Amino acid sequence: MKYRTLGRTGVEVSELCLGAMMFGAWGNPDHHDSVRIVHRALDAGINFIDTADVYSAGESEKIVGKALSDGKRRRNVVVATKAHGQMGTDRNARGNSRRWITAEVENSLRRLGTDYIDLYQIHRPDPTCDIDETLSALTDLVRAGKIRYFGSSTFPAYQLVEAQWIAERRNLGRFVCEQPPYSILARGIERDVLPVAQQYGMGVIPWSPLNGGFLSGRFRAGVTPEPSHRDRLRAARGATESPGEQGKRAAAEQLGDLAEKFGLTVVDMALAFVLNHPAVTSAIIGPRTMEQLESQLSAPDVKLPVELLDAIDAIVPPGVNLDAGDAGFDPPSLLAEHRRR
Repeated sequence: MKYRTLGRTGVEVSELCLGAMMFGAWGNPDHHDSVRIVHRALDAGINFIDTADVYSAGESEKIVGKALSDGKRRRNVVVATKAHGQMGTDRNARGNSRRWITAEVENSLRRLGTDYIDLYQIHRPDPTCDIDETLSALTDLVRAGKIRYFGSSTFPAYQLVEAQWIAERRNLGRFVCEQPPYSILARGIERDVLPVAQQYGMGVIPWSPLNGGFLSGRFRAGVTPEPSHRDRLRAARGATESPGEQGKRAAAEQLGDLAEKFGLTVVDMALAFVLNHPAVTSAIIGPRTMEQLESQLSAPDVKLPVELLDAIDAIVPPGVNLDAGDAGFDPPSLLAEHRRR
């Protein structure tokens, strides 16, 4: 495993970050098996784990806590979690307010079974809350020793800039990293988020580098793949594949042929592509099974030749999301109540 410095923190993290979203009811409900996956990742050199309070309503954090209950393991791991999403029925048990953040960090500490959180991230922007209130609350949590650093997740570029300016003007702590959606099929952040992160020395830890399974190698021309977890969920809702998803499927088939031509798996090519960008610190992988984890551990050793990168650009141009839904966040300005009609 190779390591990179997270922004300007001086903290070295592995090029692969173990995402824990699939641990619990959302993915793998077997706690023992999930703990085994965590331990295998640590044995492979991964020292960075990312979870969130909303993942299986806190169950993911509890599983991570179990896996790190050995004090030595906890000391050697950079643990990241997030807050913002709705937790429970209380209408104020969500968002980016001081009231909620200061309460929810205690809940996450308890579920994780730890005295401190290395990286506490704001899961999404909150249009109802001033960013200076959020930064002020997070700064106080750092001073109290409950968190070490804080960052953002899926923030648009202009809000990242605003947060940096507010932090400077108000003498507050700043976001040290951003966690955006990024993959070969979702390259929108190349236009603005990644350059902004580089400008401000922020680390970047992309989520969904395999684009929710579209880049798992399932799609090959002329081959009908077995239904995925996402396919089964869609079928249960009675939904059909969107035009954007159809476009991604077609591109994934071309990318599968391209990977084979260069002697790579699609998974290795997809992860190596994300890690190849100079702004990226660590790519978040989200295995549900041990087999999925094993298939992704070799990616940091893969080097993509220029010819392959050019061929990828021909399939999915730089700065383009094939599916608008992959942006991860709908700007409030596009919601019906804010439009002119």
